[in-house]
Amino acid sequence: MTSLEHLPERLSEIARLSRPLARSFASEGFSLYAVGGSVRDAILGSVGGDDYEIDFTTNARPDDIVRIMSPLCVSLWEQGRAFGTIGGRLRESGINAEVTTFRSEDYVDHSRKPSVTWGDSLEADLSRRDFTINALALDVVALDASTPGVQTLFDFYNGFDDLHERRLRTPIEPEILFSDDPLRMLRAARFAARYELSIDPSIETAARAMASKLEIVSPERIRGELDLLMMTPRPSIGLDFIVRTGLADFFFPELPMLQLEQDPIHQHKDVLKHTWAVVDKTSPSLVLRLAALFHDIGKPQTRAITDEGVTFRFHEVVGAKMTKRRMAALKYPQDVIDDVSTLVELHLRFHTYKMGWSDRAVRRYVRDAGALLEELNELTRCDCTTRNARKAAVLAQRMDELEVRIGELREQEDLGRLRPALDGLEVMELLGIAPGPTVGRALDFLMEIRLDEGEIDHKDARRRVQEWFQQQNI
Repeated sequence: MTSLEHLPERLSEIARLSRPLARSFASEGFSLYAVGGSVRDAILGSVGGDDYEIDFTTNARPDDIVRIMSPLCVSLWEQGRAFGTIGGRLRESGINAEVTTFRSEDYVDHSRKPSVTWGDSLEADLSRRDFTINALALDVVALDASTPGVQTLFDFYNGFDDLHERRLRTPIEPEILFSDDPLRMLRAARFAARYELSIDPSIETAARAMASKLEIVSPERIRGELDLLMMTPRPSIGLDFIVRTGLADFFFPELPMLQLEQDPIHQHKDVLKHTWAVVDKTSPSLVLRLAALFHDIGKPQTRAITDEGVTFRFHEVVGAKMTKRRMAALKYPQDVIDDVSTLVELHLRFHTYKMGWSDRAVRRYVRDAGALLEELNELTRCDCTTRNARKAAVLAQRMDELEVRIGELREQEDLGRLRPALDGLEVMELLGIAPGPTVGRALDFLMEIRLDEGEIDHKDARRRVQEWFQQQNI
């Protein structure tokens, strides 16, 4: 953690980028403070970057904010005006700035959207922030004036110490803040995972008691927070919090069910811990991380006790269907649902080729994976979490062999165009038939040839499909 004497340089960079706003707000008699993530990340050593954004808070009201920002910005957006937030891209510094009136917010009458009231106190505004590490404020007006002895960094709730000690606390009682916006319980999971923070017991106690309040939060907001969690360095920290507090029961009930399942194959206490391990191993790609999260959710429904022990036959097929339903309920885009469910359904495909990789096996594997081939290969590798070094080495070697075989075949043929040698129109014209099931069966016949033998020319394809057609009793 950076010591206090190194802070001024980093915080002064925020002041430099904010100078046009600071001077304009000050000239109108208003205060302006940089708050939240930009201040927190500056303390941690991160300032700037592409699409850098600084959040500000002020005692100015939305109409005043629009009037002051308009001449300073190349573009302005007012979608958050009802919540006191005006955004714009500053012409001089090129940063995105969002300025919000001092406020408090809470849900009323089981509404899915919070109501907002304006305030006039910085300390009161910061007290309603979700966590102390986000309740730090930098007075950019005072910094621009460079007045000696004037306080510029405001830390009413010891957020700096919490960053240093790597702990997550709330500025006031978590029950109050979670009542204001229940989504903050999921934000606790995300921040703990992003910065690897220990979660204060009071937060966990409140989340357990108030988990059901997530029911008033829209699926879209929950999905957005889940996505942010999944892109942190160690999502398992937050995911485990979500399960053990009961939060998952209200938006992802399939997840806690995994902790009841013994999994002798992976040598984990339960499938849930195996899932955490797989998620943490994968690269920070949203589709891949979500596939890792969902990949075994079909196990509880397919669990069976046999003479050979516990089995989960076809859990990948069942899991793919469950994945589609749950992701649809969370309002994911259809293309994301399709990609994640495909990876879930295919995540065991690698293990069906235990006898080696024939050309046909490689082609079928590549064809079924399609554009998700790299993601499928990574998910397959990460799904191996066994502590048995010999078994892990064998699986890694087999995966290496598959990737070598894919590379070899790609040099010989275009694996990106695994299609029948003829299309549907050519088949109909050749066989003199109308559109219907027979056309589909003929194309399937040609596709099997493509998988078995590789590419064949049109003349050979026409001859063979004619021979096939003559053998059909049509």
